[in-house]
Order: sequence, then structure tokens, then C-alpha cells
Amino acid sequence: MEEAIKNFPKQFAWEPVIENGAILGQYEKFTICGMGGSALPGELLSIALTDVEIRTHRDYGLPREVKNTLIIASSYSGNTEETIDAFETALSRDLPVIAITTGGKLLELARERGVPYIVIPDTGIQPRMATGFFVTALLSLMFEGKYLKSASALAKRLDADKAREAGEVLGKKLEKKVPIIYSSYKNYAMAYNWKIKFNETAKIPAFANCFPELNHNEMTGFDVRSNNRELSEKFHFIFLKEKEESPKINKRMAVMEKILTDKKLPVEGIAVEGQDELLKIFQNLLVADWTAYFLAKHYHVNPELVPMVEEFKKQIK
Repeated sequence: MEEAIKNFPKQFAWEPVIENGAILGQYEKFTICGMGGSALPGELLSIALTDVEIRTHRDYGLPREVKNTLIIASSYSGNTEETIDAFETALSRDLPVIAITTGGKLLELARERGVPYIVIPDTGIQPRMATGFFVTALLSLMFEGKYLKSASALAKRLDADKAREAGEVLGKKLEKKVPIIYSSYKNYAMAYNWKIKFNETAKIPAFANCFPELNHNEMTGFDVRSNNRELSEKFHFIFLKEKEESPKINKRMAVMEKILTDKKLPVEGIAVEGQDELLKIFQNLLVADWTAYFLAKHYHVNPELVPMVEEFKKQIK
């Protein structure tokens, strides 16, 4: 896992090839069908790309509205049950579809049916660590030249050492704590990504929510009193803060942070900063990777494998 995090920036230097790409049209609407780490890249791109519509479908089949939409079946292994079902549903309805995978049944089906596909490098890493490959593949088929160039530059612009230092410090603070990650609605995909890293890499519970919604319900769960303090004292809040965020959201964050600290609940602010949206996103998420990695070391768990997921898959077959 340590090497996977160190080498993560190199993923953005990869140049994807779209097989059978000649039959692809141009689209402004995209539905990404995927689960876990194979679905996250699309949600992250929706933060940066404002001129296209990107939706994520984390289920069997397809969403109700797919008119004039390119269906993207995204599965790192190529054997994700829900994604294969979505892919086959798209084929049965003669909808435009493309597969992004390292192999497996999904690649086999794409080749058999002669539909477009992109084979991403199989470097032996976990799907959640292949975000750079998926993002580059998605940008190539979305014909987003400007953003593809910006993504390629991340191979040299991401500062893994700086992120490691920040992650080690934060990881120490989070020992024996349950992280709760808060962000703006716009950046919720980042907050959710942090949660996933803590769950899968560190093997700890973690939760995510966003402003302003959490101010209408969740915050009341931390109205600490003497008779319920023991329920709240295990939580450690992480606020993903962006200077360019709406002043209204920044005000909510500041007020919420004060309320929590007044109740003796720890809050950590993590900057979302960089010269462009993609740099902001992935520099921030590198900190998440390192934080989760150091927590895994603290708890003496394997940061890479997800045995509980694998056992679940066996039991539902």
C-alpha cells in the first residue's frame, strides 16, 4: 500500500486507448455504473467539470433516465456483479455503452459485442488506489482536452511527500477516534472518499456529510450533555475547507466548528487548495490516503486487503 500511494501521481501520465472508439459519438451526459472505488472517480470529476452532466449509478440495472446519455460500465476487476448487470442491461436496450476495466468478464463481454472499451493498467493495486487511471480514462472519452492536459500534469504537480507529512500528523490525532468528515455539498465526493479510505485501508468506522444539510439534522446528534457525552467523545471531526467556497458555506463551517469546540469535541481543518480543481482534489485525497495508511499501521491491520468484502462476496454467490 505504501508504494501504491507513493506511485499514485504517476497514474496521471498514462495515456488511455479507446478500443472500437470509432463508433462512439459525442455526449454531454454520462452515467457511470460502478461500485466502490470504481465509481468514485466520476463523482470526483463532477466537482471539476461544470460543462457536462455526470451521474453515478451504484446499483443493478440502469437509472430511469438515460436518454442521450453515454453509459460507462466501470469495474477495476471486471467482475463486479452490479456493473456487469448494468452493462448487459445497456446492451439489451441497444444503448450507447463503453467499458472501463482491467479485464474479467466485463472486458470479455465488450470484446464479444464489439463495443468500445478502455483497458486500464493492472498493477495489482486495490480499486480505490486506481483513481488516477479511471479519471484519465474518463476524461479521454469525454473529449475534455483541457482537463485531460491538467490531469496529465498532476504526475509532476502532486506533492506526495507533503501529503505524507500531513497524513502522519493527522493519523496520530485520530488514534482511537471515529472520523467524521464534513465538506460543502460541492465537495461531498471528496469527503466520501476520505470515509472510504478510513473504512477500507484503516478498517475503522468513519462517516461523511455535507453543509448545509447537516445543519438541519445531524448536528443535533452532538448536542452533548453530561448523560450522553460518552457517545460523542469518540468522534473526531475533519472539515474540508476551501477558500473559494461560497461565503455562506464558509460561515456555516466556522460557526459549526465553534459550536463543536465549545462542546469539547475535536475539529481538524484540512485545506482544499491548488491552482486548479483537479490539483485541489487529488492533493487533498493524497492526505487521506496517508492518514488512513498510518492509522492502519497503528491498529496493526493490513492496509491493502479487504477480507470482509471478499468473505461477503463468497457468501452471496
